[in-house]
Amino acid sequence: MTHMRFAGLDDATQRRALEQIMREAPHVMDVLKVARDMDLPDWWLVSGAIYNTVWNHLTGRDLRHGIKDVDLFYFDPDTSWDAEDRVIKRGEKLFHADPPVEIRNQARVHLWYEKHFGEAYPPLGSSREGIDRFACRTHCVAARLEPDDRMSLYAPFGLDDIFAFRITPNPVLNNRATHEAKSKRQKTEWPELTIVPWPDA
Repeated sequence: MTHMRFAGLDDATQRRALEQIMREAPHVMDVLKVARDMDLPDWWLVSGAIYNTVWNHLTGRDLRHGIKDVDLFYFDPDTSWDAEDRVIKRGEKLFHADPPVEIRNQARVHLWYEKHFGEAYPPLGSSREGIDRFACRTHCVAARLEPDDRMSLYAPFGLDDIFAFRITPNPVLNNRATHEAKSKRQKTEWPELTIVPWPDA
């Protein structure tokens, strides 16, 4: 199948392919450029806006298909709600409303996670640590546009799951419900996906 042509290739080739796809996607590049101008500490565009765009590109769908919002992480040791709210309000004035950009300070996640998801969440030391804990390894991908226009990519589990259209669980936390809910929704949008079940052990 043509949409699988990057699966199984070496990491460097997959990274070049991912960067090219992202640079050809206006909704991705617009966010990256504005985020760079905001100059938030340890900022990354993460998850769905990246891998969904790849799947749409490789299957010939509209590049915005299935993308509900765009997630932007940053890490500021100031964990007050007021500090994060100022960043969110600043972003609302700069980013396009469609798709909406969700900005979250990863230094604050442990303060609200347990109430929201019912599980304890150890404090994070960086945005990348938050990406490492996503419920699906496939979703653990992030990008940042540097001042010289280079694109930095972070993919702790590699990119093969994305290019193989495979949703693989990440059992570092008890995120089974999140893995299954996200997999179910994404399977309806991209029927080509293979869902790897959450491990029982």
